[in-house]
Amino acid sequence: MTNATINTVTISKADIPSGGMKSYKQEDDSIILITRDDDEFHAFDGKCPHAGADLGNGLRCGNRVVCPWHHATFDSRDGTLLEPIATEGLTQYQLTDTGDELMVTTSVKEKTDIPNDKLIDTHTVIVGGGAAGFMTAHYLRNTGYGGDITLISADNRAPYNRPLLSKAFLAGNMPEEKLLLGGSDWATNNNIDLRLNQTVSKVLPNERTLMVVSDSSHSNNDNSSDETISADYLVVATGSSPSIPPIKGVDLDGVYTLRSMDDAKLIKAASHDQRVVIIGTGFIGMEVASALAQAGTTASITVIGQDKRVMGNIVSETVSDALIKLHEENGINFVFDATVNAITEVKRVVNQSENKEENQTFSQVGGVILGNGEQIDADIVILGTGVSANTALLEEVNDPDGVQVDSKLQLRDGVYALGDIAKAYGQMGRMRIEHWRVALQHGLVAAAAILKDDTVETLDARVPFFWTMQYGKSLRYSGHAATPEHSILFGTPDTLDYIEYYFDDEGEDSRATAASTLGRDQELIAFAELLRIGQAPTRAQINSGFDIINQAKVLSL
Repeated sequence: MTNATINTVTISKADIPSGGMKSYKQEDDSIILITRDDDEFHAFDGKCPHAGADLGNGLRCGNRVVCPWHHATFDSRDGTLLEPIATEGLTQYQLTDTGDELMVTTSVKEKTDIPNDKLIDTHTVIVGGGAAGFMTAHYLRNTGYGGDITLISADNRAPYNRPLLSKAFLAGNMPEEKLLLGGSDWATNNNIDLRLNQTVSKVLPNERTLMVVSDSSHSNNDNSSDETISADYLVVATGSSPSIPPIKGVDLDGVYTLRSMDDAKLIKAASHDQRVVIIGTGFIGMEVASALAQAGTTASITVIGQDKRVMGNIVSETVSDALIKLHEENGINFVFDATVNAITEVKRVVNQSENKEENQTFSQVGGVILGNGEQIDADIVILGTGVSANTALLEEVNDPDGVQVDSKLQLRDGVYALGDIAKAYGQMGRMRIEHWRVALQHGLVAAAAILKDDTVETLDARVPFFWTMQYGKSLRYSGHAATPEHSILFGTPDTLDYIEYYFDDEGEDSRATAASTLGRDQELIAFAELLRIGQAPTRAQINSGFDIINQAKVLSL
């Protein structure tokens, strides 16, 4: 490969096998990705638009180019976005075939502007400014929707990347403005009526109508006002709220949950030089512990869990032990097999003056009392005790565990329920999953359903995926397993190099329903692709030395 000019790169055709791809890193740190099918070649920006991963380190399965980090997926022929977590497709470069070589001109981008001329006389109203709501609006505009879009959010900020709150933001590695989805002018640039600080008090699904009340506590208005809004398409994506356990003292000053930007800011400010206790050993609790340890501003961090391991409903005991070791090496203290009976309080005196009658006292966290009577001193307590879906607006059509919708997220004609509240029918059956990437999938699928775009796959052809970042190490998980107990482990979790497959039982012919990994990204992509097409490997296949990467490539053709 040679650089003819700063904007032109020459590549040998022989470098790239048919049906494959290869990336080329440039001196300016840019990456060019070339895909090939027989004598047909395409050139793209090789950095994933989500977080900059080198797509050449991912996997190509058929016409799907899958990012190694977070499984964003793009069409190998035109760069179209097929699967989040990215929200944009790939930039395509001009390519000239000179015989044995290809000349890629990176200054010339192959882009076809899509006119916003579809459904121009309609109005889509979206309730919720999280991943699902954002992606619905964003994908509608990017694929030609020309009607009005109103996005109503109770938050005081434009849509932002919530998963990074418990990762890079809390660790002090990413500023607030970098978390905004689509950038600071996203709503304006996409002609979206973004209404912040507004709460929807009632939804009438049959009429596709809702009632909105402005939150005057966040606005310049002294009075809140009610408004009735009707829609041609109504999308409800109200997300989840933290579950607060029935612990005495849970309402004390100094007890926090992490769900919003404001929550993260409060925790960052309050944790300086403080003894922090985190209740909960799920991935949120562990991410908060990791982020605060990386920030290095606390006096101590103690994690309390009811089980004997961390993330016990997700990974095996062996993997859990490796994660515990990683945290302990970074100064985290653990208390396992413990319940919290109470959060104790201490009295603080403020506004001290010579006149003691003017002094004010308030109650603040002093520690936690465990079920065995042990007390652990604490200045702040962070609850990582799960979330509950915000289904109240659709309570008349609720399933006990979410709003039942089809594989296009449709509740009824023109009405969609997305994200954490949706108990959606998909490739792995009907389930409700509280993960960011799943919510983005929902937004993409619902937008395509509104546009009646049958070229976009429904949930029937998509699988769940999530990741957790701890101390710069990313544990990734594809699929869904009822339990991690029936597993097959390859590699060494202690060295953060493993892949683990999960099954519903011990049967040799049982197919894996999920897998997790640290460091074996291509294998996880291959597994997810096989799971997606209904060809997940059996226990017998995996134990026999099954070449999962090759099988995924072959079966995806």
